Amino acid sequence: MKRSIFLLGLLVASALHFSSVSSMAQQQPVEGSWEGVLAVGTAKLRLVLHISRGPDGALAAKADSPDQGAVGMPVDAISRTDAAIHFEMKRLQVVYDGTLNREGTEIAGNFKQAGTALPLTLKRAARTVALNRPQEPKPPYPYVEEEVAYDNKAEGVKLGGALTLPAGKAPFPAVVLITGSGAQDRNEALLGHKPFLVLADYLTRQGIAVLRVDDRGIGKSTGSVPNSTSEQFATDVLAGVEFLKARKEIDPKRIGLIGHSEGGLIAPIVAARSTDIAFIVLMAGTGLTGEEILYLQGDLIARANGAGDPEAAKQRAMQELIFQTMRAEKDNAAAEKRMLAEFARRRAAAPDSEKDEYNEQVFQAQVKQVLTPWFRYFLTYDPRPTLKKVKCPVLALNGEKDLQVPPNENLREIEAALKAAGNRDVTIAKLPNLNHLFQTCKTGSPNEYVQIEETLSPVALKTIGDWIRKKTTSR
Repeated sequence: MKRSIFLLGLLVASALHFSSVSSMAQQQPVEGSWEGVLAVGTAKLRLVLHISRGPDGALAAKADSPDQGAVGMPVDAISRTDAAIHFEMKRLQVVYDGTLNREGTEIAGNFKQAGTALPLTLKRAARTVALNRPQEPKPPYPYVEEEVAYDNKAEGVKLGGALTLPAGKAPFPAVVLITGSGAQDRNEALLGHKPFLVLADYLTRQGIAVLRVDDRGIGKSTGSVPNSTSEQFATDVLAGVEFLKARKEIDPKRIGLIGHSEGGLIAPIVAARSTDIAFIVLMAGTGLTGEEILYLQGDLIARANGAGDPEAAKQRAMQELIFQTMRAEKDNAAAEKRMLAEFARRRAAAPDSEKDEYNEQVFQAQVKQVLTPWFRYFLTYDPRPTLKKVKCPVLALNGEKDLQVPPNENLREIEAALKAAGNRDVTIAKLPNLNHLFQTCKTGSPNEYVQIEETLSPVALKTIGDWIRKKTTSR
């Protein structure tokens, strides 16, 4: 599962440091770009602050988190009192207080998010370092790209996206791309990568038309991701299939789906409902319930980040607290009350040396994130009964080092469910040395995603493209 952009997630507390204030610092301008690095466990995350003045002379700012692919994030308030600099990003629960040095070249201070703090020194930057993404295609393209829009009338949602049409003679086979969890744009942009842009470009050059679409509430689409469920997203995909069927350039008998992560959960739902689906490709699709996956995912990622048995056990205990309460309490207010009461009880019972590990503000933020229609559905949804209804050809592939949707457990269940129902056109592929994003990696840890220049492994691209061409030319 992909994670929504949240600057730091769980932070490690640190001491508060201030530089001395001098009269010379008070004279220095603060406008311009400032860059610093936050050390979050083993991860290093850059933060870039762009400070300007509005027509009224008041300070204004925006922030970038280049290593998380976030650009132009709003800074709600920024102020300066002599050499003291203060800014806030309310949606992310971020507060920063720092002090400008006498030369006007550094702001040293303290970055707080959700009640936890890290030291952060911002230095003047003439220019910020851009992420290198060599696979990202640049126009002009050897194919047509068209901005498109259509309605999901059943849900009252308007969807916007892009359709790429190959050069050559129509009608073409086509695919609808389905993003992973979280609100994603049509390119599935995250951490400086645009996987669906790269995938669409590759497939279109191979003679396959591609429809990629902004998720609900993102870009040119209406609606909301947290307030919708995977089953509702399946109706968005069905609307996309209907749109393609009406296009003269598309062969209506050769329309397939490619779903990544949660998209690999949604694609079988659509294929089980519609005989219009010619094939589906599951990229890190799920074969287990959301709860089963999250336990596996949490343990694998924690250990990849250096956690031992005690830390992993504590994380599992907190997951169980949240998930078991959600299953027992259907009312969100009652569920939140029970979770917070149990959290407080556990904190009170913990040894003094461990009480700092129980950060109430961080826990409250996590509770708010999970008590949504989307998360409730995902937690309990079992994909196996739906997979047993899928009759079209299926390619299910995972990266060998995927820590978010572990390949062995999920591919095994996907294959078993499909074959139990008599589907004999099933191809299972575990691709060596690839992670959840299908990048060539070392460990598979999410901390590597942004550091890897490759967006999608050429092996993954070829595996998908060759399989689709085989299925669409033999029909």
